[in-house]
Parts: sequence; structure tokens; C-alpha cells
Amino acid sequence: MNTPIRRLTTVVALMFVALMVMATSVQFVQAPALNADGRNVRTVYREFGRDRGPIVVAGDAVAVSTPVDDVYGYQRSYPGGALYAPVTGYFSAALSSMTGMEAAANPVLNGTSDSLLVQRIQDLITGAQPQGGSVELTIDPVVQQAAWDALGDQRGAVVALDPQTGAILALVSTPSYDPDPLAAHSSAEAQAAYDALLADPADPLTNRAIGGDLYPPGSSFKLVVAAALLESGDYGPDSEVPAPAELQLPQSTQVVRNPGGISCTANDTAPLIYTLQESCNTTFAALGMELGQDALREQAEAFGFGAPLEIPLRVTPSVYPTDLDEAQTAMTAIGQYDVRATPLQMAMVSAAIANDGVQMRPYLVATERGPDLEVLRTTEPDELRRSVSTETAEELTAMMVNVVEQGTGSAAQIPGVDVAAKTGSAQAGEGRSPHAWFTAFAPAEDPEVAIAVLVEYGGNEGDLASGGTTAAPIARQVLEAVLDR
Repeated sequence: MNTPIRRLTTVVALMFVALMVMATSVQFVQAPALNADGRNVRTVYREFGRDRGPIVVAGDAVAVSTPVDDVYGYQRSYPGGALYAPVTGYFSAALSSMTGMEAAANPVLNGTSDSLLVQRIQDLITGAQPQGGSVELTIDPVVQQAAWDALGDQRGAVVALDPQTGAILALVSTPSYDPDPLAAHSSAEAQAAYDALLADPADPLTNRAIGGDLYPPGSSFKLVVAAALLESGDYGPDSEVPAPAELQLPQSTQVVRNPGGISCTANDTAPLIYTLQESCNTTFAALGMELGQDALREQAEAFGFGAPLEIPLRVTPSVYPTDLDEAQTAMTAIGQYDVRATPLQMAMVSAAIANDGVQMRPYLVATERGPDLEVLRTTEPDELRRSVSTETAEELTAMMVNVVEQGTGSAAQIPGVDVAAKTGSAQAGEGRSPHAWFTAFAPAEDPEVAIAVLVEYGGNEGDLASGGTTAAPIARQVLEAVLDR
């Protein structure tokens, strides 16, 4: 072989080696970074152009994909609209983002879940178009609609769940939004819709039922304090407790007064059951200081305050504060100062009491199915924690029934049904109307549903709002929807 040919052969061999090295580098070494690069449209098309499975409520799809003739191949749409948006979230190809159940159940919906491995292998062998699985929710459409209608145009949230299993029957947050414009394949249309929602001062993208900035629970938190009192063994429903017209807090200019500034009783003492019935602030502030912040925090945590939770939507943990002085402890005992809670958390408090003191893990997904409708996974009820003893749960139930029969919760009365409940009105800041709360379960003797209602800043009643007048009627409509099923 002459010298020129030998040199050419060497150059060609080196070129082949360089080609193999570069190909290996691109396919194996650089692949993760290239796939994650936002400029890689193939990745976007692969993720957002799948035949995505539906999200289903009682046999009807509330989120579905249909074939279209564009680069994505499938268009996501939301027959459930604003009613279900806080649950479904949105899936946006144009914005390259997803929220709600679309994100939480994404591996099943897009077909990449480990449970769909056999299906993917079959599709690979047969050359079939990959399909996602379906997710069936626990939501009861009748209960969801009742909660939506009852809240109306007021800002707030309703959560209803089965206290014996933890299945969530309704999860409503208002105002809500229509996910369809966000799912548009036009980047300009989707971005305009998203920007409009961000600019809306009513914050429709915030799921008030499980997150956001949280809310002071007001007098609904007195259930936690009452539980701590009963659990201590030093108090019973008939124990005589302080009930002054006013309570001057130690080392503070703050004076605690009862709702409406009136005395709860003609005397300075009353039975504990009566003070819960009338929601006496002075009583619970005084008893909160007697119990101390550690006992209150321990009981709050026994109901789930401070604990992370996914349903599988991520829930913002509710908060009982630390490092309190006596005056601050007193204010936390009436659900003020820095106590913060989600409506889901307060529904969980009632659910634990309804379930003989055992709190079940809340969940939204009933069943996951493959594209062939084969069941991949069914959620089994799971005990989360014991919040109170069975005896305390029975005593609290009787006290809560008394709230509805003779006290502040009378607007939630249902003929022929014993409803157990607690009202709440929470100061929301200077110059703002109070938040109205109501948490309950029914029937008291054999509970089918536990509920929490929040009406933000008093809703349509403004400064005149209270848990008993504003939130209780909403709760009654939802309870009736469950009991009439």
C-alpha cells in the first residue's frame, strides 16, 4: 500500500472513531440533559402529544383527550369545567405545564406508570399507538354539585369526606376557572388565559380547600381544645368551667369577649357542654391557658396539624404555632393568633370524632385502570392516626349534637337526623370581614359524611357573617345531598 492511501485510510478510520464517540456521547452521556432542555421540542411533543387517559367521576370523564390534526396529535379538554378544575387541574401543551390530578396522576394518565409496563411492551411488539390509563375519582357528582351550588358566587371552599374510609366525596373551591383555554394548543391563547387568571384578584387558581395562605379557624378550633380537655381526664361535658363576660389576658392589653360582646351565662361559670354550645370565647381562652401551649399543640398534631399529606394532591400542612406566651396561647385556644388551617384539615377533625376517634387517610383516587379498562390499583382505606379515645369521641359527639340542637349551629338542623357540628367565626385582619366556618358530621349515631365549609371574608353577608348564619346553611345542603343519595 502506498503512502497516500495509507494516510487516507488512517484519516477515514479516525473519522469513524470520532463519529462513534460523538454518537455514544449524544445518545448516552448527553441524553438526559438534552431531553430536559426546554428548547427540545421533541421532548415537548413526546410528553404533551400522548393519547392521554381520562379522569373519571362516576363513569363520566371530566378530563379527556381527543385526536386532532396538529403537531401534538391530541387535544385535552375538560367536560367537568370549573366545577372540577380544583381537582383535575389543567394539562397545557402550549405552556408545558400541568397541575392538580393531571400532575399527581401523570404516570398513569400518560401511560408511563410501572403498572402499565406490560401494556407498553405489547404496544412495542404490535406497533400500536401507546395509550394512557384512566383515573377514577372518589368524588360524588351529586355532592360536588350541591357544594358548588350552595357556595354560589362567594369565595370559599367545601370539603366532604366519608369518615369511615377517608374517601373524598366533594372538594370545591370558589372562584374556580375553566381549564379549556389553558389547554389550547396556541401558545398565545394559552398564555393570555393564564395571565388573565394570574391577574384576577380573586385568585381562581388557588385551591382554597387544601392550600393557599390557609385561614385562622376561629371557634371551629374549639373542638381541638375541647378534645384536649376531655383527654386530660380532668374535665367532662358537665364540668363547671369559667364563663366570665370578659377576660383580661395576662401581660397584655387584649381583652377577650364573647361573640356579640354578650355574656354566655348569668353566672361566671357554666358546664363545658354549654360553653361549646354557645361558643364562649372567654371560657376557651381561660382553659387554653390552663392547659398550656404544649397540650394544645399535642392535641392539634393528633388531629393532623403540622403533618405532610398528599391525597394525592399536595395539601399545605395546617399550623399550630410555637413559642407562645400566655396571652398568645389564650388566643390560639379560640382559633386566632397564628393558628392556620385548611378546610380539609377541619373536615378531618370532624371525621376523626365521627369515626370513634380514628382518623382515616383522605384520598381522591378510587381506581386506576389500564387502556383496556383492567384494574391496575384500587385504593384501600388506611388508618392515619388515632386522634382521641373512643370515650372522648363519644363525649365530643354529644357536645356537637347539642351545638346544633340548642346552640349556634341550629341552621344546620335536618328533620329526623342528628347533626353534630361546630361553628366558627375568625377575625381576618383589621378592616376585613370575618371568615365564616362550619364543620360537622351526620348522622351523629352512624356517620356517613364529615364536612367543613369556609366562606372567605364573610361572603355575601360581609361584617354580619358568622359560622352559624353564613356557613351552616351551606353545610346543611351538602349533608342533605349525601343523606338523600
